[in-house]
Amino acid sequence: MDIQKMTSEEIWQAGLEALTRELGPAGTVRFLQLLVTGHGDYSAERHNWLDNMDVKTLAEETRKRRKET
Repeated sequence: MDIQKMTSEEIWQAGLEALTRELGPAGTVRFLQLLVTGHGDYSAERHNWLDNMDVKTLAEETRKRRKET
């Protein structure tokens, strides 16, 4: 395999095959999720929805959402 002669698509495909072989399908997905860049300011957004929430309210919300699924 001559990496210098491979197209970007061929390198991508070879990389996916290697990841799947070594990590399995679920591990490959988890790895690829690490590469996805987000947007916004997570820290600021987190403070907006958590700063005014106490532990009791957070626990109640968690229980409520678990019942919904």
